[in-house]
Amino acid sequence: MCRAVLESGEDQSAAEGINDGIMFLMAVPYILVAVIGYIVYRTYNNSQKSKNIDKTL
Repeated sequence: MCRAVLESGEDQSAAEGINDGIMFLMAVPYILVAVIGYIVYRTYNNSQKSKNIDKTL
């Protein structure tokens, strides 16, 4: 049904809305993975710094 509406070419705002929705649905998983990766990196980096400080003392 969506394909038929988009192929008719009468209403370009519907096509733009569907494209925006697709882009939003594609971006969300990438953003979540990036945030989780940053949190893991920050946690790992902080634990390594604290271990290095403990060794020097």
